Amino acid sequence: MRAYVRVLKVPGALAFCIAGLIARFGGAMTGIGILMMASGIYGNYGIAGALTAADVVAWAIGTAFLSNLVDRFGQRRIMLPAALVSAAALAIVVILAVFHAPLWTLFVFTVISGLTQGSPGAMVRARWNYVLSSAHDLHTAYSLESTLDELGFIIGPVAATWLATSLHPAAGLAGPALMIAGGAGVFYSLKSTEPTIITREHSHSHSRLIILLPGIAVVDAIGFLMGALFGSIDVATLAATTTWNSREQVGIVLGVMSLGSAIGGFLYGARSWRSPLWKRFLICVSLLGVTAWILYFAWNPLTLGIFGFIVGFSIAPTFINANGLIGYLVPPARLTEGLAWLGTAIGIGVSIGSAISGYLIDHFGHGAGFICVMVGGVLALSVALGASKQLKILTEAKSLGALGEDE
Repeated sequence: MRAYVRVLKVPGALAFCIAGLIARFGGAMTGIGILMMASGIYGNYGIAGALTAADVVAWAIGTAFLSNLVDRFGQRRIMLPAALVSAAALAIVVILAVFHAPLWTLFVFTVISGLTQGSPGAMVRARWNYVLSSAHDLHTAYSLESTLDELGFIIGPVAATWLATSLHPAAGLAGPALMIAGGAGVFYSLKSTEPTIITREHSHSHSRLIILLPGIAVVDAIGFLMGALFGSIDVATLAATTTWNSREQVGIVLGVMSLGSAIGGFLYGARSWRSPLWKRFLICVSLLGVTAWILYFAWNPLTLGIFGFIVGFSIAPTFINANGLIGYLVPPARLTEGLAWLGTAIGIGVSIGSAISGYLIDHFGHGAGFICVMVGGVLALSVALGASKQLKILTEAKSLGALGEDE
């Protein structure tokens, strides 16, 4: 606990951490909020799924573009107006749905909201990187943020579902709009901890597409595969609990999985590690790839929750190390962009994993969804093992001050 208290005592840290958490809670509620609203008002799950997919794809595209602008012009200048536009567009979606407006209008404003929302998680981590100078403290801060991410995915969907079922189907989306506006409005207005703009050098590493920088594609590919694994878990869990006549327990089961991840991340961040970052990343991906298999053998919600808790235990530590690697591999002037690309890769993976597993479940049953989870874990592990030597060389070169220099 001392490590977490120490980083939160840094001037301004607690304020941006809390504001960023509120903004991320809004993002964590948006997907389920769209599903609940569209299915409840229009009575069509196909439309609900299409709207959710449109939001995720728009978010992935917009985040990559906005993060580049943030590194060039600053968080407040770019993201404060963008986040307010996103919240406003989401509010318009709610109003249009309540009045049963034509569906194409909902798609238009859903896409606008996704394009302009950005990645609060990447912005928060960039601020931690700015206010902390110790590598150990930065590790602790990234661990804290991964734990808070999981907290958002535990509470956010449950809160959105409660609002939609207790008040009005659109309330599950009205809540996220307010949280994005409030949290982002406060977060991006905090000037003292906003990272200063670093002038980009006219070098190869500063002009190339960031995913083409050495090592970035590997980390993002693993993030994509892990996202596909998560998307498959969500759909397969829903299908399994429905098959077991326990559909109402799907939120609890998924919450237990996220709880396992949150605890794993919290414990991981509380310890100072001496082993190299690339090796810890490889170990965590290996644990995830190996344990993902056990979900297939669950026979009721209780065993699925227990197995999911075990699988979740290695998720947050894997992302802590992935974000740490991004910090090693990108030039300081492009840190936000690098962190946002990882989130984009995960988001796209979730969408594709959900779509593929959903199709297979429709044809072969819920077990096919858990097979998709296995495949995602095995592929992520294969990529990590294949790239381990490259990541070792790159991180060691960075430690020696050699990374990023043009030949």
